[in-house]
Amino acid sequence: MFLLYEYDSFWAFLIISSAIPILAFLISGVLGPIRKGPEKFSSYESGIEPMGDAWLQFRIRYYMFALVFVVFDVETVFLYPWAMSFDVLGVSVFIEAFIFVLILIVGLVYAWRKGALEWS
Repeated sequence: MFLLYEYDSFWAFLIISSAIPILAFLISGVLGPIRKGPEKFSSYESGIEPMGDAWLQFRIRYYMFALVFVVFDVETVFLYPWAMSFDVLGVSVFIEAFIFVLILIVGLVYAWRKGALEWS
């Protein structure tokens, strides 16, 4: 049976963790200085006057490199729990993890052939 009183600590944590950022924004809005002027609306580039337009085009290669990094970085999140309980899970889970790693290797080879891993 589903009992709500068993989740009291969860609800307390949820309320407190939601209230702290809200209170931080409210307090900073009330106590923070309000200064308006031309310096407030100018862009800041290391203390010097900005030159040129703020809208620059980046090559898609940088985004592809970052995406490939994120994919292979997240793979460790999935492999770590499996590695910690390898002795308990058995051979079937080893085969599933092996297939998962093979799919990742195929993706890596594809990205390599397409040139997504070259920085220049």
